[in-house]
Amino acid sequence: MTMTFQPQDIEVTKVTPTVRGADVRNPKGFYARYGKRALDLALVVPSLPIVVPILLACAFANLIAGNPVFYSQLRLGRGGQVFRIWKLSSMRPDADRVLENLLRADLERAHEWATTQKLKDDPRVTRVGAFLRRTSMDELPQLLNVLKGDMTLLGPRPMMLDQVEIYGPTLDTYLSLRPGISGKWQVSERNDAHFRRRAQIDAEYACELGFLTDLKLVWQTIRTLLRSTGY
Repeated sequence: MTMTFQPQDIEVTKVTPTVRGADVRNPKGFYARYGKRALDLALVVPSLPIVVPILLACAFANLIAGNPVFYSQLRLGRGGQVFRIWKLSSMRPDADRVLENLLRADLERAHEWATTQKLKDDPRVTRVGAFLRRTSMDELPQLLNVLKGDMTLLGPRPMMLDQVEIYGPTLDTYLSLRPGISGKWQVSERNDAHFRRRAQIDAEYACELGFLTDLKLVWQTIRTLLRSTGY
């Protein structure tokens, strides 16, 4: 058996945000600047002895099923910087071609994709991948992104580069924060919100950002994981 990767690269362009009265690279407040990073490290580092064996077991499940093991993609981070995100692969190797053909042939699913950027009944997802998504275990490799500082545990979901035009007028707010593995959108309207609504939720989180807010989101994330509502 060989371990396979499923990269997806699209044209890299640094996004230059239109900022009104704020520097998107420097969030305000002590917690936003220092405390949030300290919370990330305090939660991630002690969890590694538990997370790493789970990650390896999930990777092995993909391997023996003949699926790509990992998936990587370029995403948009704080200040418009582009970084590479990592996930456990949950899709077929030809996922991009399948999606293109599906959206061309099925107008209802094309509308669903245009509004939510997701598909509830997604033919690209493998059997192992469906379990990984339902339990959110496909996101475990992003803890490496958190350790590197590309991401945070709690924040806006990292945006794909081709989603900038549909994100809406709060792009500068998104760019002021590190993208998160979990966050307000992920624990509230994760499966049902239109993409523009997701942008509004990100803006609400930026306004509420603080230690107590993040502690509440940690608890809500644990509750969401136990419910296994991902897809």
